[in-house]
Amino acid sequence: MPTPSKDTYLDLRGLKCPLPVLRTRKLLNKLGHGALAIVECTDPLSTIDIPHLVRTNGDSLELSVERDGVYVFHIRRQSGAA
Repeated sequence: MPTPSKDTYLDLRGLKCPLPVLRTRKLLNKLGHGALAIVECTDPLSTIDIPHLVRTNGDSLELSVERDGVYVFHIRRQSGAA
C-alpha cells in the first residue's frame, strides 16, 4: 500500500457530525479516478455517514475498521475530478 500523502489522508479526529463527512466529500471531489483516500475519525456517526457518502458517490469503501476508538476508512475514488 502506498504511503498516504497530505492529499489523500484526512485526520478528522475530534470533529463532530457533520464535519467529518463534509471534509471527506471535499477531499473526494478533488481526487481523480482510482485515488485512495484514508480518513480517520472519532465521531461514531461517521460509521454511518461516510459509508453512505461513498455509496452515493459511486466510490468504493475498501476498509472500514475501528482501532482504539478511531474509525478508519479507505475510500477508492471511482469517479473523479481529474
